Amino acid sequence: MKNRRLITLVASAAIALVSFGALACTRFIYETGANTFIVGRSMDWAEDPSTDLWSFPRGLKRDGGVGPGSVEWTSKYGSVISSFYNIATVDGMNDAGLVANALYLVESDYGDAKASGKPLISVGAWTQYALDNFSTVAEAVDALSKDPFAVVAPDLPGGKKAGGHLALADASGDSAIFEYIGGKLVIHHDRRYTVMTNSPTFDQQLAINAYWKGVNGLSFQPGTIGSADRFVRMSWSLGAAPKEKDPRLAVATAFSLIRSISVPLGLADPVKPNIAATIWRTVSDTGAGRYFFESAYSPSIFWVDLAKLKLAPGSAPARLDLSGRPILSGEVSEKFVPAEPFKFLSH
Repeated sequence: MKNRRLITLVASAAIALVSFGALACTRFIYETGANTFIVGRSMDWAEDPSTDLWSFPRGLKRDGGVGPGSVEWTSKYGSVISSFYNIATVDGMNDAGLVANALYLVESDYGDAKASGKPLISVGAWTQYALDNFSTVAEAVDALSKDPFAVVAPDLPGGKKAGGHLALADASGDSAIFEYIGGKLVIHHDRRYTVMTNSPTFDQQLAINAYWKGVNGLSFQPGTIGSADRFVRMSWSLGAAPKEKDPRLAVATAFSLIRSISVPLGLADPVKPNIAATIWRTVSDTGAGRYFFESAYSPSIFWVDLAKLKLAPGSAPARLDLSGRPILSGEVSEKFVPAEPFKFLSH
């Protein structure tokens, strides 16, 4: 019965991938030899999503961004984030060490938000809500499992359906995946959930990976750039990677992992139009409080030490403008300039 269930899940996952194609974002949690945790992710998209970096202080008043009925909150934690068209927060880390990564999921179904009677939140604000309000994964799971709001998901620029699943990790290595399937919130909470890609839904990703665990990864691995194959390859690579104690080598290992799974610029599949190139990569060192950023259009890496950002209550939100694809390297907190926060996707 167990094998039959596994085969069914693998088959349905394959059907989903054929039907929808596969976007190519990947997220993982790497445990270092010093018992700290580093989160890596890639952002793969059909075009440059005009990402900037932003710093948001504690004590910032927020709302869900969709007008009357929006949920309201005041940020408990400061954060550094990567924006998406400057209408959404898709990646970031807060000053408590919580890391949030939003990846595209075509199967997302948030239900009828306005008919729910709940406070509303833009899908573009979902990641920021988590970073603003929670210090640990367990805290986020406890609060969000109460389903405190309904998600509104207007179309993205270019008409693509807005939808994604959210991965959270914290400084202890805990992990959770949040998905809206069939109008209902589904939460997968386990520190073993160290890898996430895009389609299919997370339960099916786990089933596909279980199928491949019996195969020696040094001899053979599934090799396409589809999300299911990337899930399997990253899971194997993560298990095989050495747990480096030296902080510099640990970050280098995380970058080597995310680069190994990235999609080259210009690569496209006319049969699966959702497959896209890697635009940027981030590595979040929860132990050091350091957020690394690498653009596929630039030959260098830069990073932000959260302790050097102005995150105290009363500080101004600030932006690191990445338009024009500047070549940056080293620690860049001084390059953030005060700016009015972007408005979340609302129509």
